[in-house]
Amino acid sequence: MKSFYLTDAGRVRSHNEDSVTILKNASQEYLLMVADGMGGHRAGEIASSMAVTHFGKRFTSISSIGSKLDAVNWMTDNINEINKNILEYAEENPDAKGLGTTLVLALLTKDYLIFGNIGDSSGFVLKNKKLHKITHDHTLVNLLVQAGDLTEEEAKFHPKKNVLMKALGAAEKVELDIFSVETDIEGILLCSDGLTNMLTNEQIEKVLEDKELEIEERVIKLIRKTNARGGTDNVSVAYLVLEDGE
Repeated sequence: MKSFYLTDAGRVRSHNEDSVTILKNASQEYLLMVADGMGGHRAGEIASSMAVTHFGKRFTSISSIGSKLDAVNWMTDNINEINKNILEYAEENPDAKGLGTTLVLALLTKDYLIFGNIGDSSGFVLKNKKLHKITHDHTLVNLLVQAGDLTEEEAKFHPKKNVLMKALGAAEKVELDIFSVETDIEGILLCSDGLTNMLTNEQIEKVLEDKELEIEERVIKLIRKTNARGGTDNVSVAYLVLEDGE
C-alpha cells in the first residue's frame, strides 16, 4: 500500500481550518481522516484538530480494531466522545461559540473497509479506474435533491449549497453515517469540499489515474488544480492506493 495526505489553505482564506491524516497500526490496519472545521476566532481548526487527534490517539493505542462490528462500535463511541468534547470546549471558551467540524473517515483492514461521515467532506473509492462516491453529504441542498425538489445540476450552483444539516459540535447528539464497502478496489480518496466544489469527479479521476506521477505528485496536482480554479476554500486530500496483489 502507498498513501499520502496534504492540506492547503487555498488562495482566499487567511488560515486553514482543515485537519487530515493517514495512520497505520501494528496490525497493518489503516485509518484515513479529513475534517473541515468551522467557527470564528480560529475555532474551526481547533474543532477539526480535536476530532482527528482524538481518533488518531485511540487508533494507535490499540493493536487491532477487531471485527467489523467492533469497528462500527468503536467509531460510534469515539464520535460521541468527540462531540461531547467540542461542546464542552465551546462552553468553556465563549470566543469559540459556534465551532464545529465535518468528519469523513475510512478504516481499512485485511477483512473489511468501512467509511463514516458527518457533514459534507467526502469519501470515495477508485474501482475499475472510476471514482465512486460512498458518503452522502449532510447539506440542505442534498436533502432537497433527495426529496426531488432540486436536480443535481441545480444543486451545484445553489446559493445555499454549503449549508450543513449535521456537524460535530452542532447538537447534543450526533449520528455517524456508516458504509461498508467491498475491499476489491484500487484506491481510497477522502477530501474536504474545497476539492469537490472546484473539480469534477472526471477531473479528479484523470489525475489519480496518471500512473506517470508518484502518489504524492497526484495529491499535490489535485490541490494545485483546485487553487488554479480559484482556491476559494481550504482543501485537504487523503489518498491510499492498494498495490497489485494486496
